[in-house]
Amino acid sequence: MSVDRISTTLVHKVRPPGTLGNSKSPVLILLHGRGTNEDDLLGLVDFLDPRFFVVSARAPYRFDEGSGGYTWYGVQEVGKPDPQQFRDAYDRLTQFIEDVKTGYPVDPGRVFLLGFSMGSIMSLAVALTRPNAVRGIVAHSGYVPENTSLEFLWDQLGSLSVFVAHGLHDPIIPVEMARRVQELLSKTGADLTYKEYPIPHTIS
Repeated sequence: MSVDRISTTLVHKVRPPGTLGNSKSPVLILLHGRGTNEDDLLGLVDFLDPRFFVVSARAPYRFDEGSGGYTWYGVQEVGKPDPQQFRDAYDRLTQFIEDVKTGYPVDPGRVFLLGFSMGSIMSLAVALTRPNAVRGIVAHSGYVPENTSLEFLWDQLGSLSVFVAHGLHDPIIPVEMARRVQELLSKTGADLTYKEYPIPHTIS
């Protein structure tokens, strides 16, 4: 199954499902962390449900430090995104999700996000402000972006599934920030699964 890539707000790569059912496929959108690109999380695809139509997005801003790559926004300090870049990335991502729903042969009612680090923060940003846009998210090694202009719909998360994972030995985003995610979401109607692993800032 070959698929032509749509024109939208974010550069991306597509991996069609390994198995085709009689209905449209659920879609999984991968959101990478700071300093990498849309290839970074594609290595996970072989370990995931083959029914997923996978779309891996590239963050919108060049990351010039270290080995290059891309970033979703500039960082003033951990927990404080650059306001203008964060808002721009958020707007691009929300439009991207809508374009994926209409432009690819996927089920618009079964959209899932899987984000790592900064991609996890973006996943939470979308899910908590537009819970009807996605069915569920995997938020790995991130946090809820509370220090932004976003308004979270805490009382409208009843249809949302959230899997939060974090490394106990994360030197970049402390595990306490993940426990804050757990604290916030446990007070809502979201279906929350929370896991800590004996790892640093990585996916085990």
